[in-house]
Amino acid sequence: MLQEESDLSLVIAQIVQKLKGSTLYAQLERQAWGSWEKRILKSLNSMCTELSIPLARKRPVGEQKELLNKWNEMGTDEPDLSLFRPVYAPKDFLEVLINLRNPNYENGDSLSFRTHLGLIQVPLKVKDIPELKEFFVELGLTTGQLGIDDSTQVPPELFENEHVRIGQKVLAEQDSAAAQQYIRQGSPTALRAELWALILNISSQPEDILYYEQLKTNVIQHDLLVDSLIYKDVKLTASNDDYYFVFEDYLYQVLLCFSRDTSVLGHFAYNSASPPKSYIRGKLGLEEYAVFYPPNGVIPFHGFSMYVAPLCFLYHEPSKLYQIFREMYVRFFFRLHSISSHPSGIVSLCLLFETLLQTYLPQLFYHLREIGAQPLRISFKWMVRAFSGYLATDQLLLLWDRILGYNSLEILAVLAAAVFAFRAVNLMEVTSLAAAEAVLADLSTLKVMPLLQIFLFATVT
Repeated sequence: MLQEESDLSLVIAQIVQKLKGSTLYAQLERQAWGSWEKRILKSLNSMCTELSIPLARKRPVGEQKELLNKWNEMGTDEPDLSLFRPVYAPKDFLEVLINLRNPNYENGDSLSFRTHLGLIQVPLKVKDIPELKEFFVELGLTTGQLGIDDSTQVPPELFENEHVRIGQKVLAEQDSAAAQQYIRQGSPTALRAELWALILNISSQPEDILYYEQLKTNVIQHDLLVDSLIYKDVKLTASNDDYYFVFEDYLYQVLLCFSRDTSVLGHFAYNSASPPKSYIRGKLGLEEYAVFYPPNGVIPFHGFSMYVAPLCFLYHEPSKLYQIFREMYVRFFFRLHSISSHPSGIVSLCLLFETLLQTYLPQLFYHLREIGAQPLRISFKWMVRAFSGYLATDQLLLLWDRILGYNSLEILAVLAAAVFAFRAVNLMEVTSLAAAEAVLADLSTLKVMPLLQIFLFATVT
């Protein structure tokens, strides 16, 4: 009886400690995001002051007509953006994550985590290889996969033909859950656009097209400071990309409308962040005079447009493209630039990546750490952009198939670790961060699915 009471007390103590830790981490999330948000807003406000530009203004009638006339040719416009700068870049956000600390663990409550030698010092629970194998079981060596030429005993062309037939049946039945399961083995190119729309529950109804047109009207009527940040980002990223430069007009249309879409604010209900606020001039601090800025609550950062660019290969009707991107953002992409303990949040992805490398490729991990080339400093930008702009587009779409199929971003961390494993021999010879970055500078020739399969089911035990 005494033993049972002792065991029960121990269990209760562990539960209390866990709750205490989770409560402290929730506070940490809010505090960290609060200070980061202030930093972003300070950067935005200082840009307003330096350039003598308001956060928002109504366009004169002539300017409205001009913008409406060139709506489908905005890529030909060359505004002077030399004085504008991105509010922040992924590397700035990484520094915030590196400085995260949970005081509950700083006081020695998690001794096992002290063996973690990566940059992320928040002890969240992440999957190990056995758990990843179970979670991504459909990626196994004996399962047919699109994106792999010789994964099973079945000839690739036979698998592909049968896979297409099943995909057509899934689409005919309009079964979203079946589509999600199906796409775990990859989507045939010809069916991908319809499958993704089915999984995301997107159907272009007349009211959806009308809503998009209303957003477009708002863009035509009002000029926001973030419009210039969007222009600048597209010019710095997608416009210089061999795959995506042809979609410049689509990117402007989608992102400008996105910035005005107040329905996006809904994702803050399950996000530790809060939308930034602006105040009517002279009413600073008075909540009744506060408005969310931008209206969708999302301030674009350097590389933000690359979340949209790959989707332009699949959707050529602007309102459909817009709906798909918005749903991808509120389901997945927002987690890549906000602080949370969610398994698909960027903090967990960073920790999963570092844990995989330290546990299963310790020699490589310690070597890079010793020469001042912490692996996360290289891989972070890949994960924040979901590898967009780094992989060839066909490979990126195969990767995003699995994000949708598993409803998880964890595959980004696994792929990042797999890339390091694939280039391990070369990386063991480098002696500086710059040299390591050079080895990993070009990922455009990599084949995603073989890398993932080999890392999860063949290399690591």
